[in-house]
Amino acid sequence: MATNIRVKQYRENWQSEMDNVTLYRALSDIEKQPQLKEVYKRMADVEEVHAKLWESKLKEFNPVFPAHNPGWRARALIWLAQKFGTQFVLPTIANREQVDSHAYDKQPEAQAANLPRDEQTHALLLRTITGASPEGMVGSQVAQLEGRHRGSGGNALRAAVLGSNDGLVSNLSLVMGVAGADLAGHTILITGIAGLLAGACSMALGEWLSVQSARELYERQISIEKQELTEAPEVETEELALIYQAKGLPKEEAQALAQKLIGDNSTALDTLSREELGIDPDELGGSAWVAAGTSFLLFALGAIIPVLPYFFVSGLMGAAISGALSAVALFLIGAGITLLTGRNTLYSGFRQVLFGLLAAGVTFGVGKLIGVALAG
Repeated sequence: MATNIRVKQYRENWQSEMDNVTLYRALSDIEKQPQLKEVYKRMADVEEVHAKLWESKLKEFNPVFPAHNPGWRARALIWLAQKFGTQFVLPTIANREQVDSHAYDKQPEAQAANLPRDEQTHALLLRTITGASPEGMVGSQVAQLEGRHRGSGGNALRAAVLGSNDGLVSNLSLVMGVAGADLAGHTILITGIAGLLAGACSMALGEWLSVQSARELYERQISIEKQELTEAPEVETEELALIYQAKGLPKEEAQALAQKLIGDNSTALDTLSREELGIDPDELGGSAWVAAGTSFLLFALGAIIPVLPYFFVSGLMGAAISGALSAVALFLIGAGITLLTGRNTLYSGFRQVLFGLLAAGVTFGVGKLIGVALAG
């Protein structure tokens, strides 16, 4: 049984690598820019080495080895690249490579052959190409869009909108659930404040863990990069040269620049961290405490809205005002989301109101049923 599982894994690995070989060789043939043609060719060569590793593993179980038949995804991407150019398929390939960049992390044979590192380098190269290629309408416009997608401002806005939305919807549902049970106004108020604090603390802790874990991962990656820079500077030079080629520099200039940067001990690690790992050593993803505090405040900002009326009124009037205030806030959040999506403001706003009030209505009904059952 274990043997069958290993063979299946080896075959899947081999098929994936051979598909990539076929795809990158096709991209190299289609690509018009000499620098990128060379990058695709060398990526195909690396993937072929990976494929030979899995081929040798498979031949230990069965010496008769079938010919490679490219999968439908590889064939489709090649067809699209032939029809519309490499830039048309690059975002899709880059996203897929990013997803696959950790596929080998739990496979001992792959780790022994340093395959995870190669896959992560390929993912970085493709992201670089996608964000830097100047060729044609597709290339330039996709580059601009990709830049916007990855901008920190966009991420911060997204976090603000979604954090406030989480607080608003979750606490509105909680308040309406308790109100449905027909409890006293002060009980609803206490429950709402407790829900605010519990949710905000949970969000803050989750954000702190996320950012802190990312910082520790970045520190470890930089440490590994420092060790590799000491032990194999020529390999790091070659990888850096490939990255600069992907950005459009001629091969000779890319190699000269890489050698110059690697030769300067004061800037080599910083350059490799930024260019190869995509990490800013000075920031390391930001402060975990700032992220936690921001998450707490954003959640609390949304969660306080359905609670506010209960400081002044209670009963059905309190529930009605709470629902009305929350509906306005939901519309504003939906409208804010269009800054990220580009969708129609009214459509997004009213859609957000509909879903938020629907969730509140469900919990109100459940609370009503529970209240009736307890009273009976």
